[in-house]
Amino acid sequence: MKPKLFIIELWGLGDLVIASPFLRVAAEQFDVTLLAKPYALDLQPRFWPSVKVFPFIAPWTAFRNKYHLWRWPLPEMFLLLRTLAAEHFQYGFSARWDPRDHLLLKIVGAKERLGFPRIGSGVFLTRSLARPAPDAHRYESWRVAGKALGIVLPPRDQLVPPPAPKREKTILLHTGARLPARVWPLENWRALALHLRRKNYTVRVVCDPHQENWWKENGESNVACPRTVTALLSLIDRAGAMIGNCSGPGHLAAACGVPTCTIFGPSLIEWFAPLHPQAECITGRPCPYKPCSDYCYFPKAFCIQDLSEDVVWPRVEQFVQKRVPLDAVPA
Repeated sequence: MKPKLFIIELWGLGDLVIASPFLRVAAEQFDVTLLAKPYALDLQPRFWPSVKVFPFIAPWTAFRNKYHLWRWPLPEMFLLLRTLAAEHFQYGFSARWDPRDHLLLKIVGAKERLGFPRIGSGVFLTRSLARPAPDAHRYESWRVAGKALGIVLPPRDQLVPPPAPKREKTILLHTGARLPARVWPLENWRALALHLRRKNYTVRVVCDPHQENWWKENGESNVACPRTVTALLSLIDRAGAMIGNCSGPGHLAAACGVPTCTIFGPSLIEWFAPLHPQAECITGRPCPYKPCSDYCYFPKAFCIQDLSEDVVWPRVEQFVQKRVPLDAVPA
């Protein structure tokens, strides 16, 4: 029987997609259990079908009021932890230097607990790992863990995307993000869509639920607003390219083999560039506080709010000319 490995990744969709190369390879050598947000259940069939998923929205991953303990679902949490402890994991790991994850590894009772210690959390671990360089991509944390567990992962620039099926040549513009500080203004996205359509590209706008009315009021009658990751995947599978903010959908598109162009604001390209050899990134205006973990020091996130469409359009035009040639676009 394979040894049991318990993995914690409780944060965003993009973080989980970045973990996917590790999960896929680890499942070949271990009986892997993943504790993650519920959308992991949407990713599981396609990306790591043999991984057992326990869905859990950790209350401390909320953007605000995360430590209002009276709002925590404590009975459900205790039941979940008891169920996980009954699995008797041989190994446990979190790729984050997060003491809360390390405490969870201890409570669940994994015999060997690996992680990157921070502010004393090494007391919960049996093996402390050296963190990657400060400017390293988040994928490198999974490579370090893999090495410690005897799992070999290729360098980021040698990752091979899945074979691209025959796709439509539609360009997806995904205008949403989990946090407002990462969203390029919708007026700019609308101007970008107009530019692309004038060049005879087929554009499909995809947005978050709270943006849908704005798009319809501004003439975008065919805007897509997927409510689930599965619905988003169905759109991505028909796309020739995706342009979007630094958010989970861009990482998901890259993992599906779709070339992406990502507009970055407060987060760092070095940490969060999508894992695709044809991924391109546009950085926002410089800020002395970047990265600010999305808690902006200013009344507005000028790093992305003041990034003009005149700066972005030439980069986008070059991107689509390379990835979605006009001679392949239906007239």
